[in-house]
Amino acid sequence: MKRAIFPGSFDPLTLGHFDIIKRGLPLFDEVVVAIGVNATKKYMFSLEERKHFIEEAFKDEDKVKVVTYEGLTVDFCKEINAGFILRGLRNPADFEFEKAIAHTNRKLSRIETVFLLTSADTSYISSSIVRDVIRNGGDYSVLVPQSVSVK
Repeated sequence: MKRAIFPGSFDPLTLGHFDIIKRGLPLFDEVVVAIGVNATKKYMFSLEERKHFIEEAFKDEDKVKVVTYEGLTVDFCKEINAGFILRGLRNPADFEFEKAIAHTNRKLSRIETVFLLTSADTSYISSSIVRDVIRNGGDYSVLVPQSVSVK
């Protein structure tokens, strides 16, 4: 089975994330959306809310699983027998950052990183932009799947 993980904090899930996951589905038998837990990071949405947003967005897609993990991504890949890490690239800065991580992960393991370029219509969206729009009372609904809601 070709299994990939798509790691991130997903605070919150954006249309960019959604697009990368959907486009990764034909490439893999299973895409595991892996929400990384970082105790030192302050999140806008709880871990349960973030997991719910993703599960709801992909409730009709059997090839998507949503899990949480702590520690090194490559260690988690080995734990669940995932041979690939799926990542989206929005711009050259993303590429440089992700390239360094991919080289490190490859050095630590035999796990390959697969990069997909974001779609032109979602390449400007980031979770930090979405959080800023939410904090300032803007219409965030055009940046996230319908499953993402602010209470």
